[in-house]
Amino acid sequence: MTEETTGLRERKKQRTRQTLSETAIALFLERGFDQVSVAEVAAAAEVSKPTLFRYFPAKEDLVLHRIADHQGEAARVVRGRAPGESPLAALRAHFRARLDARDPVTGLCDVPAVVAFRDMLYTTPSLMARLMQYAAEDERALAEALAEAGADGVTARTAAAQIVAVHHVLARDNWRRLASGRITGPVLEAARADAERAYDLLGAGLTAQGL
Repeated sequence: MTEETTGLRERKKQRTRQTLSETAIALFLERGFDQVSVAEVAAAAEVSKPTLFRYFPAKEDLVLHRIADHQGEAARVVRGRAPGESPLAALRAHFRARLDARDPVTGLCDVPAVVAFRDMLYTTPSLMARLMQYAAEDERALAEALAEAGADGVTARTAAAQIVAVHHVLARDNWRRLASGRITGPVLEAARADAERAYDLLGAGLTAQGL
């Protein structure tokens, strides 16, 4: 098998995965996550149910696929930081930049389709449970990156848990802010202020540990 053939197959798999996820999300947003079966998603995407499960082992993964590219992002930021920059400073700068870009991962994005997606995610218990599994994997990856940066085991694990939790708190608060309408200057400023305050609190405990 040539490298070109392998690449073609992988691209085809990625397109199929994307089609399945987008088809599912459209149905879930229209009728509700719990009101749509996996069989209905498979039928709408014109694949068999076993084929769907080969791409997505759980129904919830059809939704979380949309944010899968953010998996391990904090760990990548730590590993890719500038020489002499602390892990916490790199993470603070990254989150600030994502806020200013109104990245959906920060919860501060008022594009209607993104707001509808976040509403579904945060109000569906099984999706929230799956999101917490994603968060646990992010925490594990970040702890490894912090250990590589010189933190001892318990410090790395504790710091990673705190950082990941802070990101989720900030995102949920920003999502709630958008319930009142589109982003305005005061909303963005409040989100920035909260992020700075949260990182100040993290820094108060972690800077002394070299992070």
